Amino acid sequence: MKLTILRNELNDAIQHVSKAVASRTTIPILSGIKLDASPTGVTLTASDTDISIQSFIPLETPNKTIGTVERTGSVVLTAKFFVEIIKKLPHEEVHIEVGDRFQTLITSGATEIQLVGLDPEEFPVLPSVQEDQVVSIPGDLLRDMIRQTVFAVTTNESTPILTGVLWNLQEGIYKFVATDRHRLASRTATVELYDVRFSNIVISGKTLNELAKIVPDQNVMVDIVVAENQVLFKLGNVLFYSRMLDGTYPDTSKIIPQSFKTELVLNTKALSDSIDRAYLLSREEKTNIVRLVTTETGGIEISSSSSELGKVTEQLSVTSMSGDPLKIAFNSKYMLDVLKVIDSEELFIGFNGAMSPIIIRPSDHENSLHLILPYRTTN
Repeated sequence: MKLTILRNELNDAIQHVSKAVASRTTIPILSGIKLDASPTGVTLTASDTDISIQSFIPLETPNKTIGTVERTGSVVLTAKFFVEIIKKLPHEEVHIEVGDRFQTLITSGATEIQLVGLDPEEFPVLPSVQEDQVVSIPGDLLRDMIRQTVFAVTTNESTPILTGVLWNLQEGIYKFVATDRHRLASRTATVELYDVRFSNIVISGKTLNELAKIVPDQNVMVDIVVAENQVLFKLGNVLFYSRMLDGTYPDTSKIIPQSFKTELVLNTKALSDSIDRAYLLSREEKTNIVRLVTTETGGIEISSSSSELGKVTEQLSVTSMSGDPLKIAFNSKYMLDVLKVIDSEELFIGFNGAMSPIIIRPSDHENSLHLILPYRTTN
């Protein structure tokens, strides 16, 4: 293999695929990035078996020449060094030549680096995905849907299915759901594709966080291909494969109340700032407990306390309030996670007493819904 390529294009592709490199593995080949040079371009691939990412660099674009391939071929280079070296090369052109036993010579300007390459035949083959079920979604919408749900997955590996986000597509409605049994986040969106439907697709939260990082900022469509146990995301010249989590996701629809004994509408930022201040004390107790009480003056009181530091109390006005008086305690960290992703100036909160789930959603649409279980406290 012998090629010349622009450093920035190569570096961009490396940054994409490196997110799939296995960080801890007993299989040495998985700690590397595979390079394939063909007459049309250079393909980089990385995989940790759960996710695989492939990025293609064309040799020519309508605007410029990106590279030339003198001799086609393949090699696997250890990612740890390859990622850092390419980033720090001094010249805008990079020459890569692979010799006997996959010894690889990288030159750029006056810099010359020799790397020990690995046999590409040992690298895992990418999953074969039948493109029967394909749906397209704007990249910025996909990123928002991930951001507004992924924080609620569990980190407890004893329930693997809950470490992922549930995806359903029925009647043109895309729905993401995540829960760790203490809280729940859901987000829906409408897609104009009524003949495609799927259910119980569960994708690891870690995987979705990595996917969100490489979804382009500009308004581009992402093609999502759903196969038997794999989901493929097509992002321009980048292919992102993810294994689905095994198991059946629990039915969470029954725990979401449809009516409320107490309803509040208030400013999202004002509530977020208030709970953030209360959180400073509550985290010292390792409980994160914050209390919310409705007041006789038609507002609410937010408070928290620490046996060592003291107490914080704050009065907040609300846009509207109806129903029964209320005293409730909840995990302030969970509430702050929700308030960070609410994309509306005002929010609705519904309560059914001190021990029933708290429901939070934007006041101006019903595309997202969040649930937090309250704390049982003695006072």
